[in-house]
Amino acid sequence: MSSSRLNPEINRRTFIASSAALAIDYKDLMNSTSDMEPGGKDWPEYDQVIVVDFLASPGYFNYPLNPPLNDSMIANAISSGITAVNLTVSGSNFTDTVQKISGWMNRIEQYPEAFTQVRTVDQLLATKQERKLGIVFGFQDTTPFEGGLEEIETFLNLGVKVTQLTYNIRNLAGDGCLEPANGGLTVYGHAIVERMNELGMIVDLSHCGQRTTAQGISASNVPVAITHSGCNSVARHPRSKDDAELHALAESGGVIGIYLMPFLTPGRVPMLSDVLDHIEHAINVCGEDHVGIGSDLSTTPIDGSDEYWSRHREFVSRRINEGVAAPNEDPDILFTVEDLNSAKRMELIADGLADRGHPGTRIEKIIGGNWVRLFEEIWVT
Repeated sequence: MSSSRLNPEINRRTFIASSAALAIDYKDLMNSTSDMEPGGKDWPEYDQVIVVDFLASPGYFNYPLNPPLNDSMIANAISSGITAVNLTVSGSNFTDTVQKISGWMNRIEQYPEAFTQVRTVDQLLATKQERKLGIVFGFQDTTPFEGGLEEIETFLNLGVKVTQLTYNIRNLAGDGCLEPANGGLTVYGHAIVERMNELGMIVDLSHCGQRTTAQGISASNVPVAITHSGCNSVARHPRSKDDAELHALAESGGVIGIYLMPFLTPGRVPMLSDVLDHIEHAINVCGEDHVGIGSDLSTTPIDGSDEYWSRHREFVSRRINEGVAAPNEDPDILFTVEDLNSAKRMELIADGLADRGHPGTRIEKIIGGNWVRLFEEIWVT
């Protein structure tokens, strides 16, 4: 989704889709998530391995207001067991983006017991030992580069380690997934990929159109990422990817992160079982070495308050009016997976995979190991 976000915890009953309209009675929302905590530790190794959600935030996501971090958000980030997240810090231009990065650097400095900025694999491993949440700065658009190439290194020096080539619409690099022309990667887009490869910045093809995705994979001389998407063969949506794209990604050595968004199941609210279906399809197409998680959520669950709903509706309505909203973005549908609305969602996914008979070695790759392998191959410093 976008760089402003948010999340929380919701009662199961409130997420039962009553019809194709997906009407949700927000008055039934509850703050408690006790029924969404991991139960019998189906995969007890969770606490021992590197866990990476490669699109997430300790603060609010998909929300027009980005309030200061509070004690609850910090506690959720630590208790999640997530080792690191890819945090979107891109703004609408160079100056706005520098300000956002500065703001997050200040937050990390303010809470050293909870957060650390991650720029290298060694720092990631240290973060696991310290039981903090590592924060990798990332972009969901190349607009902060403002048509230049020198800016890429400038942002790399500030800690930006992954950049998505386009958002949903066209930019100077190429066409996003909502552009009907499907024009592909531009000359400038090719130059961005080349420079990112040289500097060791991960190329992200989430949100990109089909031709931009295909050409981005072929233009890169190192593996690329699709940090947050789904599988069109399971449920078709412009934000998800076809099998041909998934196969090409895997052939390049890249990784796709499955998101936890309503786009997984257009027409109804997704459940853990749907997330597992997308993960398993991606494994079948790509192989277990090329699939991960990029939730597009916060480590803080949705609280379901009237204020939250008001802000959510404001956020989605604005996106619709600006023409950047994807299909199935609805002011009356929250961005979450019903039975994963918990700080422990990554552990719940691991348990779900174990319940379906996946071996521990595969689960470890899916919940973080494959991202670590990608970092080792691309991050030069």
